[in-house]
Amino acid sequence: MKHRIVVLGAGYAGAQAANLLARRIPPEDAEVVLVNAESGFVERMRLHQVAAGQDLEPRLLAAMFTGTGVDLRIASVTAVDADARTVALDHPDGRTEILGYDTLVYALGSAVNDNGVPGAAEHAHQIASRPGALLLRDRLRSLAEGSHLLFVGEGLTGIEGVTETAESYPHLDVALVARGEPGAWLSAGAQRHLARAFDRLGVTVLPHTAVARVEPGAVITEDGTAIAADATVWTGGFAVHPIADASALSTADNGQILVDRDMRSVSHPEVLAIGDAARAVANSGLALPMSCYTAGVTAMAAVNTLTAALTGHRALALPPIHYGNHISLGRRDAIIQALNGGVRSFGWYLGGRTAARLKEAALRSVARNVDGADLQLPVRARRVRARPARATT
Repeated sequence: MKHRIVVLGAGYAGAQAANLLARRIPPEDAEVVLVNAESGFVERMRLHQVAAGQDLEPRLLAAMFTGTGVDLRIASVTAVDADARTVALDHPDGRTEILGYDTLVYALGSAVNDNGVPGAAEHAHQIASRPGALLLRDRLRSLAEGSHLLFVGEGLTGIEGVTETAESYPHLDVALVARGEPGAWLSAGAQRHLARAFDRLGVTVLPHTAVARVEPGAVITEDGTAIAADATVWTGGFAVHPIADASALSTADNGQILVDRDMRSVSHPEVLAIGDAARAVANSGLALPMSCYTAGVTAMAAVNTLTAALTGHRALALPPIHYGNHISLGRRDAIIQALNGGVRSFGWYLGGRTAARLKEAALRSVARNVDGADLQLPVRARRVRARPARATT
């Protein structure tokens, strides 16, 4: 019986892990099953571009995994039974399936987090998903000159979204509401660069402003102030998929799966969690942020762990270190902020057109890493040593 590896989620982490596993482990010994709810790959790091009206070439998962040996299944995951080693799937044609696994790679990722703010889900747009970005694109195109567009959230998504939109729609009155200071984690020089970008693009920043609720034409702050908004975009962070928290897997308070340094679940070692779904700890002792960089590092770590367990051959390990942030500020400006090996910044940063070009290069590199047709890796060379019996099929 082949060792069955089931990968849940084909985002940045899951797609890369599936491709790597299919190349490192011979198909005679193992099968890699990749499950994803959508048929297309979503470049989340470019969704602010989609919302701003830029057309990106569609990328179908079927084409990306052609010739890789990965068994792609388009279905929604409804449950994980970690004790029985099964996952429950709903297929688009109405079929249900109970899929057994020997090893599970959990990469279901995250979605927008409204933090329980009343009205945020009903009245605000979001750019954490492709459907959300497309809805915002249509709304932006319908706004008249001088309309008020309000972004809520001072993190990377809010900064990239508000600057991209302000550059593409200069006739709108664009503002950013921040609970603290936008980019507060950046070095002093990078913060000044960000402030100059906001000024250049005409973005009004409202710092230290907490939103109590969202209404159809305004947001109401905690002190009762109403801020007019013909359209509101909620970028207040991410929440992980709730399935892990509803399973027997040990999870953190926010629902992320607790893992060791090898990305194995601390409660079920036959489950590896990667990307936003995992509570991965950096060398600094701090949890890595939900980001594309974290997706890549944790995916590689999990693949190395599983390859070593099955074949006895351990590839070069990548420590969970976050080296920097790439922040786009429209199409012609960006910030690259170096981090101290954990999640805190230090003095060095790069800004301007060179940083924008490097940001674009990084995005293209990530796209190659998740595409089986582009990924250049060594040919399989190691056979599986043992095939543990599957709990259930």
